[in-house]
Amino acid sequence: MGSGPITGPVLTEGTARDLGAQSADLAGVPAKPHPTDSAEIGGTSWRRFVFRRPLAALILKRLGLSIGLLFAVSLMIFGGVEALPGDFATTYLGQSATPQAVENIRKDLGLDRPWSERYLSWLGGAVKGDFGTSWASKQSVSEQIAKRLGNSLFLAFFAALISVPLAVGLGMLAVQFRNRMPDKIINVISLAAISLPEFFIGYLLIMVFAVELGVATFPATVYDTMTLAERLSAIALPVATLVLVVLAHMMRMTRAAILNVMSSAYIETAELKGLGTFRIIARHAAPNAVAPVINVIALNLAYLVVGVVVVEVVFVYPGMGQYMVDAVTVRDMPVVQACGLIFAAFYIFLNMAADILAILANPRLRHPR
Repeated sequence: MGSGPITGPVLTEGTARDLGAQSADLAGVPAKPHPTDSAEIGGTSWRRFVFRRPLAALILKRLGLSIGLLFAVSLMIFGGVEALPGDFATTYLGQSATPQAVENIRKDLGLDRPWSERYLSWLGGAVKGDFGTSWASKQSVSEQIAKRLGNSLFLAFFAALISVPLAVGLGMLAVQFRNRMPDKIINVISLAAISLPEFFIGYLLIMVFAVELGVATFPATVYDTMTLAERLSAIALPVATLVLVVLAHMMRMTRAAILNVMSSAYIETAELKGLGTFRIIARHAAPNAVAPVINVIALNLAYLVVGVVVVEVVFVYPGMGQYMVDAVTVRDMPVVQACGLIFAAFYIFLNMAADILAILANPRLRHPR
């Protein structure tokens, strides 16, 4: 027999790990999992969850993205406010203030601390619903925002209550009479409404209905002791302005979505069965066009809450927009940051809700292959 070196299979890292696990099992000692095993198990678990629960996985992804985006927006809001030129202490005390007085105000407000420390403190309070104290009024920002936000939501609710059903109905009507006189009239009016800025529409409504005819209330001031009828009378012109601003966009997108579905084969089958045009649109085309319609409605609902700044200023309405503009004028940064974060949260989560509703309305996501 030869006396050469003994050769055999080379042990790789995976083979050595398997042999070690077998030896530990024979000895009665449980084997320690390798670090990569837990990662593989976690990834396999997530893939199994995605395969078995695709809707839940998509919703969790949308929720995670929304929370991460809101965190990024909060950092941008705080950093943008920090980058603004000027100083509240100088604005508050005037140009004749002494450097010592300015320094004392900055110290009282915590502006002498590093920006990262102030950001973490502000973000921690915002998560708990505490936005600090207003620099100008020395009152709680959260309490003031609660009143103003209620007024803005009241205005947006009635604007949405009128505009959403009206937009969907006009979109269906335009499809029923497409390329005919009703469709052309609706398109011309919608294009005119889209072309006019909201402040111009607001001033035009004030001139006609408040000044010339005297049938509307201006300014649109509301307070706690008003009845519901008085509140509705006060917000008539702002609501009409918001409806005209968002109605045209929602109506045109509804029309386009339904027309896209009307070219499908099952619509032709319904027509061959002798069904009426409006019945085909309402029962067959509109339900299948709901996903893009939901998205455009959610975007316009977000505008009704976030984009009311101009309308509230025009009509002197005591909402979030007017509150934010007043705070910017006096450089009340806690109020500006709080309003910006709340506006961003509404916009992000309304879009997240639209994505989730579109997912639920899509049969291909509810029944994956």
